[in-house]
Amino acid sequence: MFQQREQLFGAGAATARLSMADALPAPATIRPGGGPDAARDSWTRALAFVRDTNWTPDLGTAIGSAEWFRGLATLCLLLTGAYAVWPGIHPLGAAATAPAPVALEELRSQMIMPLAFGSDSGRAMAATDAVVALAQAPERPTIELAAVIGRGDSFMRVMQRAGVGSGDAQSVANLVSSVVPLSDIRDGTRIDITLGRRFARNQPRPVESIAFRARFDMNVEIVRAGSTLDLVQKPILVDATPLRIRGTVGSSLYRSARAAGAPPRAIQAYLQTLGSQLSIGSDIRATDEFDIIVDYKRAATGEVEMGELLYAGLERGGKPQAQMLRWKAGSGMQWFEASGVGEERGEFARPVNGAVTSGYGYRRHPILGFRRMHSGIDFRARSGTPIYATADGVVNYSGRKGGYGNFVRIAHGGNIASGYGHMSRIAVSNGTRVRRGQVIGYVGSTGLSTGPHLHYELYRGGRAVDPGSVKFTTRAQLSGSELASFRARLKQLLAVSPGAALQSITPPSADTSAEPKREIERIASTTIA
Repeated sequence: MFQQREQLFGAGAATARLSMADALPAPATIRPGGGPDAARDSWTRALAFVRDTNWTPDLGTAIGSAEWFRGLATLCLLLTGAYAVWPGIHPLGAAATAPAPVALEELRSQMIMPLAFGSDSGRAMAATDAVVALAQAPERPTIELAAVIGRGDSFMRVMQRAGVGSGDAQSVANLVSSVVPLSDIRDGTRIDITLGRRFARNQPRPVESIAFRARFDMNVEIVRAGSTLDLVQKPILVDATPLRIRGTVGSSLYRSARAAGAPPRAIQAYLQTLGSQLSIGSDIRATDEFDIIVDYKRAATGEVEMGELLYAGLERGGKPQAQMLRWKAGSGMQWFEASGVGEERGEFARPVNGAVTSGYGYRRHPILGFRRMHSGIDFRARSGTPIYATADGVVNYSGRKGGYGNFVRIAHGGNIASGYGHMSRIAVSNGTRVRRGQVIGYVGSTGLSTGPHLHYELYRGGRAVDPGSVKFTTRAQLSGSELASFRARLKQLLAVSPGAALQSITPPSADTSAEPKREIERIASTTIA
């Protein structure tokens, strides 16, 4: 049996014999006699039959024989068993992933798209001999771009950077300046520019149109009409009703005003103004009512412009405790009471950022070596540190002055003046009007000085006084026609209802009676007899 199987495998034939007896254990030795012996004989014969029978014959030979049908039965049995234990085939679900940008671009270069979607038609190919180079690339008939005016920029420079020729830029600037000063155009203003076709490549493109917002209440558009440029003004409806905010002080005046809708800058100005008349900590009660009026403008296009504080008031039990109105007096703005009296209180500002090293009074002079009057105070500071004016005034001396070195003297009015000595450099000249906090010079060590510092003096009636003991108060009284205008303005502001500036802006309705009707409306209104 083994020899037959080896011959089959060695010959490489397509027929293979599979014997079940190879996998069964060898039968036990047959013992004669008895029932068990007969059973063993039957088992031995069965095993011999299984071993000697060819269960897997070649189905390509002896078709229709008993051996062939036996092989077919074996094949069907094996197929049935395989089908019985077959797990089945089911699709595996997986989340779809977008292709990578590189793969997406690769796919896009190979697809064909209609004109409406860009008309991509396959991968770009290299030029062949049939391609003829153009003498010059065609230009777009018009170019639309936007320019923004930056901080410290000028209208002319913005035009020229955008590609506008110098001639057109000058014409546009002249047209705009006839409506609004170029310096009044705010930083950040967007300018929409359209440039037309040029006649030669060495010439700039002509301006077709320019549009921007020249003022809060006006748009400007410049259009070309033939060979000239025309300016068209487009007014914008603006409501200038001041914003009035009222409320109860409560536990915190600042938080209550913020909760009522007042902007932080207006609240700070309100507290500073009210602090000149009352003590914020002790004179204001929780039951008092604050009254704030702010300059407020709204455009029909939706923009809002918040201005300065106009009125600061405080009421207690329906009676005004403070009424302060911002009013122009002379060359500047000042706060006035309802009676027309303006008052400004305070101390002189610190002239330099530094510690006091020597006070006012008698002392031993560090250079001269004997005791003498020190008519001011010394501030320690590094050379080159800015020196500030302590109050508004006019410079009446600027230059070299003996032991003071470089010296500046400022007259503040009311027979009060201040002096600044030992400067390294002077930044103002005689007759210059200075404001409080303005730089007038820089710390140095000129004159009789042992090192860089500022010598500061204060004079009353021409005599030096202790700078640390002086306060000042200035008052102004309105009268005549100016007082009448002041009271009219106060009455006008107090007549504004709280929240009136927040109502919607309704543009004036146009008269539609003269508008032509549509044909369908005309036919519908016709009566057929």
